[in-house]
Amino acid sequence: MDVIEIITKSALVRSKISGVDYVINPFLGCGHGCRYCYAVFMRKYSHHHRQAPWGTFVEVKVNLVEVLRSELRRKKHRGRALLSSVCDPYQPVELKYQLTRRCLETLRDYGWGIDILTRSPLVTRDLDILAEMPEVTVGLSIPTDNDQVRKVLEPNAPPLGARLTALQRLHEAGIPTWVFIAPILPMNPRKLYEAISAYITHLRVDPLNYRNQVEEIFRRNQWDYALTDKYAAQTRAALLRMWANKVN
Repeated sequence: MDVIEIITKSALVRSKISGVDYVINPFLGCGHGCRYCYAVFMRKYSHHHRQAPWGTFVEVKVNLVEVLRSELRRKKHRGRALLSSVCDPYQPVELKYQLTRRCLETLRDYGWGIDILTRSPLVTRDLDILAEMPEVTVGLSIPTDNDQVRKVLEPNAPPLGARLTALQRLHEAGIPTWVFIAPILPMNPRKLYEAISAYITHLRVDPLNYRNQVEEIFRRNQWDYALTDKYAAQTRAALLRMWANKVN
């Protein structure tokens, strides 16, 4: 993994995501190396890794917190920020740099709302900060119930069991939690639903949008069925139906 430090000019980026005013991405690149990742387009913004395979590099925005603090001082109104949209805010390099933790502290000090989306149980490290924030949610990305599928498609991401344990810890600490099932990977929807439903306040499901990146891998593992629109639609419908039954 090639990790380098870079300087950024901005921290808050206007968001097109419903309910979120801005996104904050502490890193360019991601160490989790998910084979289907939509964020590969971010390489075009790199001055160092434009041709590097996605998942082999991380560029750390070492001045991000200072830039964020400066931007927040100039804002006339409080907003809501997402950590993160094109990287995982709790990927392995966060252990050393603690950019996400310091961003949370800064956003807390300015009274901003925060949504977090991650694959990593490292998010539980920051329970002390999260517990102090009245407007915070934490989402765990859990796109399958099968850890063998995870090993193939998310080779460097944390095991599913560790994510489920983190989800439970957050829930028991009183943090509003949710799960993002995206993309819809090969799975048993009933097993996945049963694993997460007791610990979440809402559920989000999206199909596999970048099939061309994983088509060969799916066929090699005899997951061809999971490449179809029919599979995505049926699986999504099953998951949302189970969730609707629980909520109602």
